[in-house]
Amino acid sequence: MSEGDRARVLIVDDTPGNIHMLMETLKAEYAIIAATSGEKALQLATSDPVPDLILLDIMMPGMDGYEVCRRLKGDVRTSRIPVIFVTRLTEEEDEAHGLELGAVDYITKPFRPDIVKARIHNHLVLKQYRDNLEHLVDAQVTEIANSHAATILALSKLAESRDDDTGHHLERVQRYCQTLAQHCFDNGLYPEAIDAEFIDTIFEASPLHDVGKVAIPDAVLCKPGKLDPEEFEIMKTHALRGAETLEAVARRYPNNGFINMGLEIARSHHEKWNGEGYPDGIAGNAIPVAARIMAVADVYDALTSERCYKAAFPHEKAVAIIVEGRGSHFDPDLCDCFELLAGEFNRIRNQMHH
Repeated sequence: MSEGDRARVLIVDDTPGNIHMLMETLKAEYAIIAATSGEKALQLATSDPVPDLILLDIMMPGMDGYEVCRRLKGDVRTSRIPVIFVTRLTEEEDEAHGLELGAVDYITKPFRPDIVKARIHNHLVLKQYRDNLEHLVDAQVTEIANSHAATILALSKLAESRDDDTGHHLERVQRYCQTLAQHCFDNGLYPEAIDAEFIDTIFEASPLHDVGKVAIPDAVLCKPGKLDPEEFEIMKTHALRGAETLEAVARRYPNNGFINMGLEIARSHHEKWNGEGYPDGIAGNAIPVAARIMAVADVYDALTSERCYKAAFPHEKAVAIIVEGRGSHFDPDLCDCFELLAGEFNRIRNQMHH
């Protein structure tokens, strides 16, 4: 079997002697990479190609194995890599703690080579089986999702059609969100949240942002002029109404990424970076990344579209208003991305305004 076909095992241990012993045991069957610190381990775990399995020492100076495991499981790029803890500790609570953090197994020192090999083999076989199963499920879900996406877009358009006479608001916002997310992905921004799947999902889920407007009375939603304070409070409830609707769906399909992101966007796209938005008044990184992207896309579209109570602003004026909201209304990093992409936003707007 060539080097490229062999499973890659990352060994993490601050004692080079332990790494050497494990390497000797495994090098005939696996491609081995090694790290002597938690920081280096996280770096190697996210480099290409990612390891297929990680053997992780618990007791290390600086970042210990538990913390490394916690970070691996919290990052979309590494959360699916099986982690086996290597330890001298035999107390049950340590084992329980490791398993709670998402490790799949324990190996205790001193090593018995046959045991080490058998455990690694078993977990790699399990991972392969799980990946294949997920691939099959994904294929089915994609087929179902495509038909559902069309239905949901139709329903979202129904919600939108009551207060939007510009036509292609949802389609423009889809493209704006996709453009921003793609740029973030290409430039390594928010790697713990944004992967290729995120970009597809935000495109599909963004039409759900105003689905709660279905619950807003016509007198408020279709008022030809500025809302008074009481009316504005009623209008603001659309974020929670939309979230509640989607929460009911999410309870039935708890692992559906599309519904979960739609829920985040519906609830939080009117939150502001400085905490002065609604409905929850959350600030900064507490606002989900998808909702922060949506906020920029939605405001740009609102500014550049005509409404019954206002004329459309020209592109340059809309850009200036958004840039002015950097760090108060909008995530500063996303604002910088938007500035770089302003020309692309303008192209999308011109292409889809009729």
